Amino acid sequence: MLALQAGVVAAPIAAPRVRQLDRLRGWGWSLIPIASIVIVIFAIRYVSDTATGLTYLALIAVPPLAAAALGWAMRGAFPLAALGAIPLFIVAWVARTSLAGEAAAALLSALSCVTLGVLLSAVTPSRWLKAGIVLMAAADVWLVASDLLQSPNTALVAAQPPAGLPQLQSEIFGTVTMGYGDLFVAALLGAVLASQWRRQWQAALLTLVIAGCFDLLFFFVNELPATVPVALALVVTEGWQRVSVLRRRRLSMRAAAIPRQAR
Repeated sequence: MLALQAGVVAAPIAAPRVRQLDRLRGWGWSLIPIASIVIVIFAIRYVSDTATGLTYLALIAVPPLAAAALGWAMRGAFPLAALGAIPLFIVAWVARTSLAGEAAAALLSALSCVTLGVLLSAVTPSRWLKAGIVLMAAADVWLVASDLLQSPNTALVAAQPPAGLPQLQSEIFGTVTMGYGDLFVAALLGAVLASQWRRQWQAALLTLVIAGCFDLLFFFVNELPATVPVALALVVTEGWQRVSVLRRRRLSMRAAAIPRQAR
């Protein structure tokens, strides 16, 4: 599951600039990440059947969004690959009680997050989207620490779609569960860095390493905010980028000063 989250960071392409979407660009979209976790959690707690409604929504929205990722939104995508979402859905449905079925369902959810990340980055300035990632992780920490997340998360994981259809509203692999938002925030990080491929794959690797270390806390607790490693990877990559820029400026200033001294 950690590898899947890191893979989602590495997958998105840079959002294409579409003139028709320029009028929609604005900082307000950066509130979607934190709203997606806070509003959903409180809705499940206080509005009946919210978990069931989200199950139906995921069942309808995830497969076409996953097809869009395979056909367009991820690196290496090509139109015919969009059909790959069909066998993934069939495996997730037919083998839903096996690890193969759970893996297929998790992959569908991850691919759908890639598409959502690219679309959101197309209408949100990068600096605001980065702030949205950090705020989402902060909200996740608050919800876990205040014990507000556990009960709604359990209800969401337990919600079952009809006819034995696959659960796509959260990711389950064996005894491990991961929320849809944990993959969504990874896709946002990948999308916001997608124009710089080196930084993107470095952030993906960093997410994997930080998440692996972070999960050692499971020896002491039963639930952790899986958005935190993604936010930390963003903070580290941004910090390293600024240090590199300052270093290059100093080197260029020194190089410019040498001829003057020689004169």
